[in-house]
Amino acid sequence: MPSFSSSQFPVLNRHQTSALVRNERVLGNIVGQPRIWNCELKISSPLRCFLLLWCALTCLSAFAPAQQVDFGVGGSTLWSPKPLNASEAFIPPAEKGGTYINASLQYLTERRWGLNVEGAFRAKEGLYNGYQHYRPILYDVNGVYAHRLASKTRGDFMAGLGGQTLLFYSTTDCTYAGGCRTNVNSTHFLLHAGVGVRYYFWRTFFVRPEAHYYYIHNNFEFHSDHVFRVGASIGHTFGSK
Repeated sequence: MPSFSSSQFPVLNRHQTSALVRNERVLGNIVGQPRIWNCELKISSPLRCFLLLWCALTCLSAFAPAQQVDFGVGGSTLWSPKPLNASEAFIPPAEKGGTYINASLQYLTERRWGLNVEGAFRAKEGLYNGYQHYRPILYDVNGVYAHRLASKTRGDFMAGLGGQTLLFYSTTDCTYAGGCRTNVNSTHFLLHAGVGVRYYFWRTFFVRPEAHYYYIHNNFEFHSDHVFRVGASIGHTFGSK
């Protein structure tokens, strides 16, 4: 068996040893423990979620070239009928106004039928009857049909169901003589129908004006069960268009 003397091996000082340990840790992260498994994905980080979704959709469109995935984000506002009887002491307000941020994800087969998932929330808290802050969130799942209108234009026609979640926050001074009702968070079932027109302004990037109708069951916090949302989105198509 061959013998080795200590002079054949270099003696590392304290600084060299520390550098070697750091290099081993870096190499272990790259080879043995990939960083992708150690990263934290937080729902509160929109950028990370967006990048992950972008990569997933890109992979999906690569494996299914005859199919299509559309992703869009945009802004919109609400409108609903306002109360006509002003003689009552306390009148539920109309659910209208405000700026809403909306996002949609749409999957289409080669026959142009598919599935649409979308949501919208009020960017800035509203003031309910002047005394309580609130924020509505609308979300729905739809069957969708995409019709070719022109070479760069597509029509999206959808219908489905979902829900509305109302988040109520702190109250301010009540000015009603009979007192003010303090609202609590609630969720209501809704039916949805919508239409949008996609125009491809550059390659697979599109702009889409859109209109939506919601029938919100037992929407007692507001004056009407009938709510409309109008706005526009900008987005990208993955796969065939």
